[in-house]
Amino acid sequence: MATIQPRSNGLRPKEPKSLRGTEAGLADPEGNCLGSDLEPNGCANADRRTDKYGFIWGSQQSSTDPATDVPPEVLRHREAKWLEMLNDWDKWMSKRHKKLKLRCQKGIPPSLRGRAWLYLSGGKVKREQNQTRFQLDSQSGDPKWLDVIEKDLHRQFPFHEMFMARGGHGQQDLLRVLKAYTLYRPEEGYCQAQAPIAAVLLMHMPAEDAFWTLVQICEKYLPGYYSAGLEAIQLDGEILFALLKRVSPVAHRHLKKHKLDAVLYMTEWFMCAFSRTLPWASVLRVWDMFFSEGVKIIFRVGLVLLKCMLGSQEKLKACQGQYETMELLRAIEPRYMQEAFLIREVMELAVSERDIEKEHLSQLHHWKETRGELHCKSPPRMHGAQAIMAAEPHSHQDLQQKPTIVVEERTASSSPAQGGEGGGSRNSNRAHKEKKSRKSSASPTEKANANPSLDNHSYINQPELLLRDTPLQGSNQTLSSTEHDTYL
Repeated sequence: MATIQPRSNGLRPKEPKSLRGTEAGLADPEGNCLGSDLEPNGCANADRRTDKYGFIWGSQQSSTDPATDVPPEVLRHREAKWLEMLNDWDKWMSKRHKKLKLRCQKGIPPSLRGRAWLYLSGGKVKREQNQTRFQLDSQSGDPKWLDVIEKDLHRQFPFHEMFMARGGHGQQDLLRVLKAYTLYRPEEGYCQAQAPIAAVLLMHMPAEDAFWTLVQICEKYLPGYYSAGLEAIQLDGEILFALLKRVSPVAHRHLKKHKLDAVLYMTEWFMCAFSRTLPWASVLRVWDMFFSEGVKIIFRVGLVLLKCMLGSQEKLKACQGQYETMELLRAIEPRYMQEAFLIREVMELAVSERDIEKEHLSQLHHWKETRGELHCKSPPRMHGAQAIMAAEPHSHQDLQQKPTIVVEERTASSSPAQGGEGGGSRNSNRAHKEKKSRKSSASPTEKANANPSLDNHSYINQPELLLRDTPLQGSNQTLSSTEHDTYL
């Protein structure tokens, strides 16, 4: 776990120990190259192995217990259930929300995770109602933000094959999404903790979807977190510390005794939604629940980790001072972060949105008494998908799914099996000439749509294509940028 030092309007994270050595081109314990900035694709070894999440083998903590993997038949069954929910989202959100929440707690199927996050966050409605707002290339953006963003690009998951190539498709999309946010909210600009959030979203969805989901996280789930002064995160640090007194009095007394302010250990946890702290399987499960139930999941994860690491006198024997305590929290024991254990503890912890809001009012009153009014007025926090949907009027059309793949139907005249007669051959030749004529007179936009390149979504589902710069060849499929990654 790494710490984040606040600066002006953002954060500059220190690289986690597991990610250090990126610029030096160091090797892993087995002697495999782990990449260098001098190598445009991150590593000269074309046979590098990656795990199922796209990380170079060994660079990301992961569970080694096969029992944690969902059996294929169960996964297919869950995918069918999620497709049913996505096809009738309004009904499930209004009438069967408890069932939907339970399915999020079980884990969203990987093939549908990106689409589910987009729907849960309200990003789908936001995107449909703002069709012309995501103009990535029409404006240059503020140079002061672009300079900071470009410096941060290679720091985001440098051992994930989507982002390891300098100037590759992943980094290009990350730049586009973060730049678009500075154009969408120029008064807020860019905060460095937004970069890992956007990167995780891009691993699961196209750039436009990632942008609107990022907007919802910044404005609905974690409002004020990425504004100048970081007042919202400081206030939530006080809330976390107050809740810890009830969850683990031993840990609370220890932190209070050594005068460890919450912002010293929880800033990166909360602002990055644990994406730079937990093993990847745990990150995804936490995010599934976070999009469904809101910020209380982030609070619960933080409380569970603090309780596990500092919740007994036996554990406190090894950290008798402030420095030792911080070192302990920087190196959380892997067993406490493993998917099965962590998710079970988070679900069993009795901390509700009502508890958080009650403590929020108390801490806000204390803040005003001791520090005065907040400089940044954030919109009210929405506790989960149901609250967001209720607060944002939408139509059935806004939630309608669009096909991922559109395949041209073969006509009888062009079918080889039925084209033996002279008439069929003439019809086929005529159709071929008309198609060729249309192709030659097509606009640049139509040509681009007919031959999608890898900067849409193909690289999301086929990470090995990242290192290629050529468009898909010989495909009769048109990939839509509105929906994605459902190939059942």
